[in-house]
Amino acid sequence: MDNSEFFVGLDIGTNSIKVVVAESSDDRLSIVGVGSERSQGVSRGVIVDIDKAAGAIKKAVKRAETQANISIRDVVVGISANMLQIEKCQGMIAVGSQSKEITENDVRQVMLAAMVQNLPSEREVVSLIPKQFSVDGFNNIRDPRGMIGVRLEMSGIIYTAPKTIVHNTKKAIQKAGLNIIHKVISPMALSQVVLNDGESDFGAVIIDMGAGQTTASVVHDHNLKLSTVDFEGGDYVTHDISVVLNTIVDNANQLKLYYGNASSTKSSTEENINVEVVGKNDPEVISEEYLSEIIEARLEQIFTRLQAPLEDAGALSLPGGIVLTGGVAATPNVEELARRIFDVKVRSYVPSQMGMRYPSYSLGLGLVTYASRLNDIGIIADNVVNGATVNRNQPPVQQTQPVNPTKPKQEPTQPQPDETEDVKEVEKPKKTSKIKDFWSKFFD
Repeated sequence: MDNSEFFVGLDIGTNSIKVVVAESSDDRLSIVGVGSERSQGVSRGVIVDIDKAAGAIKKAVKRAETQANISIRDVVVGISANMLQIEKCQGMIAVGSQSKEITENDVRQVMLAAMVQNLPSEREVVSLIPKQFSVDGFNNIRDPRGMIGVRLEMSGIIYTAPKTIVHNTKKAIQKAGLNIIHKVISPMALSQVVLNDGESDFGAVIIDMGAGQTTASVVHDHNLKLSTVDFEGGDYVTHDISVVLNTIVDNANQLKLYYGNASSTKSSTEENINVEVVGKNDPEVISEEYLSEIIEARLEQIFTRLQAPLEDAGALSLPGGIVLTGGVAATPNVEELARRIFDVKVRSYVPSQMGMRYPSYSLGLGLVTYASRLNDIGIIADNVVNGATVNRNQPPVQQTQPVNPTKPKQEPTQPQPDETEDVKEVEKPKKTSKIKDFWSKFFD
């Protein structure tokens, strides 16, 4: 098989490491292989033991290679939203060539100029999203290459994360014998698949319910505007069951998976469950309702803590409501619990592809989808963030090879919002005070 049309997404989670292999052909993405391995050296979505994490990554990749019948070398990796910072950026350069025709090299330089700012030494730029270019004062240009001008400007958004998180991720992947072609903030990748076009445009909240943490992210205008993390997830639910019922963690996890429910009112009071208790020969009998009360209490606590920052930002007034995903989102009646806490429209997302019909695979699918939809400007921006060199004397007819030479050239399948709209125009559909507060926090 020709590997030139394949993308590989690597999701390094707290409980499991997932590898998704997709083939891009004629603007269509097909999943051809999936690999999963229990995580090692990962805590709350962050790598804490590079060697152990590298070993688990190797095993997951090997499983995906066997299923897809390809050799995997390049991966698209998701970066946790822990301590994520989102900032606007702007840069300007003088066009270098004598002909004044803007080349790819000029685009790279203006991106570098936009990234020059006083970043703290402990932070690193993970992603750069160009919003628009200006050539000699003419605005709202998506791709300035080939145009004539003297002054080139760019405005965009940069996403930064702690260097420790990024470095440990890179190091573990390198030790696993792999090469990173794209680093993507996890909620940005999720938004590619869990939200429809209208939700991404007008705004929605994604709550990724993982094992080690729960992340709430606000997406509007097809861009990530806010991300907040609660450091509790499915593992805490398991721990609660273990402590309350005096059973070992493995038994507690099985109870959660097979009998768990997020609503005690929807659970059976007559259905009984046998629980092996530490220090007793005979199992104890509990009702499904009692088990669900334990689960419901922890999930309600997580949702309540996430509610405050979302309300402060006005995000709960966005028309897209909330979309739940991640492994814990498979818990029955979790949508009903979220509706009761947040008092907004709530739905869950589960991938529809064969072999991936479980919400914990959403990020892996999002990563390959994100990579397949990157246009030329997006690839150049990734090049610049990853440390691509800029040659001021580069001939204007010669374009630098992207980091991912196998990337099929294609335009994004999701229509992007009109960059000519200003803040007032975006406000027109809904003139509520909460929405205005939201715009002022993220667009002023």
